[in-house]
Amino acid sequence: MRRSAENKLRVVAVRIDPVIEQRLRVLAEATGRKQSFFLQRMIEEGIEAMEEIWLSPQTLAKVRNGDLPELLDARSATSDLFDLDVTDADSSIAEGRDPMGVQRSV
Repeated sequence: MRRSAENKLRVVAVRIDPVIEQRLRVLAEATGRKQSFFLQRMIEEGIEAMEEIWLSPQTLAKVRNGDLPELLDARSATSDLFDLDVTDADSSIAEGRDPMGVQRSV
């Protein structure tokens, strides 16, 4: 399938632990596939579970109904995910908020 501007894959930069990167490299070299292949598969297969954990039920319903573009446009700025500390996210959840600051019902 030829990709158009609408369905073109996007580049996302992430920081990972060196041990995980080494495991990913071994997996790629052992199978002859690219690291990006495995990263894309992991993300595609794991995003639903992450959404269920981290998003409020209202936000999750919107995303699952295909309302994601409107949701993203509603935010004036996107948080720097590299600065999101896990402990910050955990405390946000405990306070009844999404880690990204959206109010959750508890």
